[in-house]
Amino acid sequence: MADTGSQSPVALNSAGLQALREGDPVAAKALFEAALAQDPQAVPLWMNLATAERARGDGQAEKKALDAALDLDRLNFMPWLRKAQLLERLGDTKAALDAWRAALQLAAGLGQMAPDIARDVAHGRAFVDDVGQKLIASVDAAFSGSLAAMEAPDKRRVSAFIDHVTGRRKVYQNQCAGLYYPFLPADEYFDDHHFPWFADLNSQTDAIRAEFEALYADPGDSLRPYVRLDKGGPEAQWAKLNNSLDWGALFLWEFGRPNQAVLDRCPVTARAIEAIPSAIIPGRAPNIMFSVLKPGAHIPPHTGVTNTRAVVHLPLIVPEDCGFRVGGETREWKEGRAFAFDDTIEHEAWNRSSKIRAILMLDVWNPHLTKIEQEAVIRYFQAAEAADVQTA
Repeated sequence: MADTGSQSPVALNSAGLQALREGDPVAAKALFEAALAQDPQAVPLWMNLATAERARGDGQAEKKALDAALDLDRLNFMPWLRKAQLLERLGDTKAALDAWRAALQLAAGLGQMAPDIARDVAHGRAFVDDVGQKLIASVDAAFSGSLAAMEAPDKRRVSAFIDHVTGRRKVYQNQCAGLYYPFLPADEYFDDHHFPWFADLNSQTDAIRAEFEALYADPGDSLRPYVRLDKGGPEAQWAKLNNSLDWGALFLWEFGRPNQAVLDRCPVTARAIEAIPSAIIPGRAPNIMFSVLKPGAHIPPHTGVTNTRAVVHLPLIVPEDCGFRVGGETREWKEGRAFAFDDTIEHEAWNRSSKIRAILMLDVWNPHLTKIEQEAVIRYFQAAEAADVQTA
């Protein structure tokens, strides 16, 4: 071999590539190492060295070269691809799975790929799917007996954990359009045990439904579109529902103020509301209403204003083909069975039936807020109002 010390990294790299083409990976390795001695920050040189080590059959040396390339550029697709292939050949399934996931994530942003790279990526997807199915089967078998015996709150959370770690469920976080309170759990649905008054509310469903039906039959000007956007608002998402009675509202309380005309027509509902520990913030909360979703209507995915509240639904009229999703969990409303959810987690609703869907919707405090914290929220808004500061 010619003296490499007097040659540039570019010349050494060219000679190394020629050696590979001639089937001499040992010479290629020496040439690439000589080039790297002069330019150790060159990712392509580390990749070429990895190729030479692969041709030599030295998996550990190939891995060392690929890791060096990734140390220089963690977002480089090709080192991840070659590392995933190497680890799969070495039989290190867990490490190969991690590498393939990284490679596939980067591949998603590449656009058009050369045919051979596209085939490699397709193989990677198949590998990840195969390993994922084996993991799912093993984990499901491990939990099959114990999961069924768990109490509902534990079962729900353990099931969500299992589905998340096996790639079957996305975890959603709070997205508050207004007031965010730190350190509160970001749970999609609140456990019923936080609301001991649910049983009393549920028991009055028939009477509340009757009052709603009488009001809805002759609402006067009390029935209004729930979505009423100002000009220049984010209308694209709400275009179909903006100023439409496809999603209608009959407010009993609105922004912390009672709608006495509606309350007077619904005395049972009014007394039920009085018995509930509502989040009362003058000018802001609660909002309590009969929510009506017409046939074919869809409330698009969205998030609410503040995580200091829980939103309660008491289903009154629920035809078939109605559904409600919060985060990764979809539920069917069941007439007479209240539940609470965090509306700052993405949620949506739909009515695919030929009849209306109606619920009583209420704002209450997030059950994870202590009394002192509730008072802190109220005091904050009082102070902001006194300072004449516009707050969310």
